[in-house]
Amino acid sequence: MTTLDTPILSLRNIGKRFGGVQALDDVSFDVVAGELHAVMGENGAGKSTLMKILAGVIGDYDGDLYVSENRQHFRSTRDAEAAGVSIIHQELNLVETLSVSANIFLGRESRRWLGVLDKAAMDRDAATLLAQLDSPLDPSVLAGTLRIGDQQLIEIAKALSLRSSILIMDEPTSALTESEVERLYRVIEGLIARGVTILYISHKMDEVFRLADRITVLRDGRFVTTVRKQDTTAREIAHLMVGRELADFDHHAFDEPHRENVLTVRDLSLPWPGHSKPYRLKGIDLTLQRGEILGIAGLMGAGRTELLECLCGASPVPPHGEILVEGTRCRFDHPADAMAAGIAMVTEDRKRLGLFRHMNVRENISLCAIDDCATAGVVSKSSEIAHVASQVNDLAIRTDGTECPIDQLSGGNQQKCIIARCLLTRPKILLLDDPTRGVDVGAKAELYRLIRRLAGEGMSIIVTSSELPELLTLADRIAVMCEGVITQTFDREHATEQGIMEAATRTSIVSLG
Repeated sequence: MTTLDTPILSLRNIGKRFGGVQALDDVSFDVVAGELHAVMGENGAGKSTLMKILAGVIGDYDGDLYVSENRQHFRSTRDAEAAGVSIIHQELNLVETLSVSANIFLGRESRRWLGVLDKAAMDRDAATLLAQLDSPLDPSVLAGTLRIGDQQLIEIAKALSLRSSILIMDEPTSALTESEVERLYRVIEGLIARGVTILYISHKMDEVFRLADRITVLRDGRFVTTVRKQDTTAREIAHLMVGRELADFDHHAFDEPHRENVLTVRDLSLPWPGHSKPYRLKGIDLTLQRGEILGIAGLMGAGRTELLECLCGASPVPPHGEILVEGTRCRFDHPADAMAAGIAMVTEDRKRLGLFRHMNVRENISLCAIDDCATAGVVSKSSEIAHVASQVNDLAIRTDGTECPIDQLSGGNQQKCIIARCLLTRPKILLLDDPTRGVDVGAKAELYRLIRRLAGEGMSIIVTSSELPELLTLADRIAVMCEGVITQTFDREHATEQGIMEAATRTSIVSLG
């Protein structure tokens, strides 16, 4: 951080209301030029709303904003960019039918004589930006064909192209692999060395305490405090975020020898047409017992998501092998087939694959169980509201009523709505693909308690996660994947972070426990 405490950004009495929800209330603090300033808080604390105001995404708000001592009121992202402020959003904002380079330079395209698009120049410039991120992405490939981690790198490259003096990063590592995260850290260090100021939103304590100069905490839309990193601890920050101590979590009792198999998978393989590697998944064998939480670990690209997609009928091509639910062999050509067999899935990408953004909270939650609210084919709205309200209360979803637009909820509460939709189908098996991605410590604890409770009530759960401590906290067993195969399976007693990482980087198959 610069030795001169010169504010490059000052917020004074910032407020924002969405309907009956006060998202921000009288928030004031300064950001010093050349620092990495972390902003932390639970989901719903107002972090993303504040960042959208700073980036010009939200133009209607109360209070004053100063950039380099000049009063600003951004009405659009172009206004913010003109003042030197740009943002990498937590939720990706790419045009999937355009190329990588077209996304990076969208609205700022290179053109030749008579306005002809200079695609070659944009590809060259995009390649230069991606090289700064050590990314091998082809600038001409369509963004929609890439996984989340690569799409996130496009967003980062887009922000780098703007050469902003203030860069807002909203959960930039939420979908990156460990090597990609380390690469981003190197990029951040280079930006700071060049005098760029970074506002950094993250729920990962180790990340914040590695990178940040100072930390600002928000709670319930209000400013709590700003502290220097060296003057606090992760536990103190967590307490400030939630306003209470976070109790340690005891693992639920799981009596494995006396449980029956609910799910059996034998020699499951998923072809990869047109690729040099013929299979995304190869020879997967696993079992899931009633009331068990089975964790699936592995680096990005290991096949975690593809495995869950096969189990819920959402794989891009039909898999080979056997899937048995309670001893009955099943074939899932569509997610509806899996749902009928008692399997429900919460996707890792809630924005693209989980939410119906034109619908409200009620409609998003009731969608898959609407037949339960109907008589003779006529939906009873009062029955639908009752079904949804029970889930809203049970999962403690923070919303301004069930008719509230889903976009007005925080990311964590949107995730709870997707889980509520699954639970209304009364599944025997719940598939959770990285369910706490981008979720703060308080909301994570709530989701952990929910997952544990459901398992304690007899539901069988498969959960993937990019965070090994999460799997070690939740899972009864952990199956580790590498390059589409399960390389090792641990029971809780034998699972360690080191052992899991070793198994995630090799392709030989071992069973322990």
